[in-house]
Amino acid sequence: MLLLAAAGKARAGRSAPDALRSYGLEDARLRTAAWIAAMGAEVALAVAVVVNVDAALAAAALLAAFALAQVFAIARGRAGAPCGCFGGRGRIGQWSVIRTASLAAAFAALPFLPDAKLSTDAWLAAGLGVALAAVAALAVALLALAREVGELRLAVAPQAALSLAHEGPEVGGRVSLVERFQGDTPLKVAVFSSPSCPLCAALEPSLRLLADDPAVEVRVFDEHDDADAWESLAVPGSPYAVVLDADGIVLSKGTFNSLYQLESLVRA
Repeated sequence: MLLLAAAGKARAGRSAPDALRSYGLEDARLRTAAWIAAMGAEVALAVAVVVNVDAALAAAALLAAFALAQVFAIARGRAGAPCGCFGGRGRIGQWSVIRTASLAAAFAALPFLPDAKLSTDAWLAAGLGVALAAVAALAVALLALAREVGELRLAVAPQAALSLAHEGPEVGGRVSLVERFQGDTPLKVAVFSSPSCPLCAALEPSLRLLADDPAVEVRVFDEHDDADAWESLAVPGSPYAVVLDADGIVLSKGTFNSLYQLESLVRA
């Protein structure tokens, strides 16, 4: 963490020293000197902690000083200003104080941890605990995502199929197209498709799903192979659907671009 903080300050370039203005350092030379001193202290303490864990107390003292400086900055009305903690992007606030104080506490606890090697079973148990925690976090994220999708679907209500009176066959009239259906289902759905229609190809799984309904028979009429059917029903374009009863009476019709819209014609 210390090396990461130092690298962030170095990568931020000139914006990092400017962030120290949030702590009342108005002189540019003083800000530059403080910036260099902070990076040097972080790198030196990182190396010292690796060599001797007791040096973690010094790192804790440095981080505690950083946290205290942020508290004073907030008290002076500088909340939301750049903090310069990991470069020029961070902001001073309650979260930055909690983060810095938590790191200080973690470094302060390092010298007092038991100096014992973990057994293989202990490492496996620790790994299992981490994995279970990750699974729990993913489950929470998945539930949150499902909730957001549900709210989005409620906010954006799906639209019904587009049905215009002057397009296609007349609702309530009888058409001979029913004779091309072979089953005895109560509903016949004539879907008009075209090879040049990318949406028609994308809707093929929806047609297969609708065809699984035992009360519905679905038949696709191609613009080229079934041009006579297109002409007799005055189909305006594709994808287009006409729902018939067993006697060939037109029950509903319309242009659709989703399974929901196609089902809306069947429900109608």
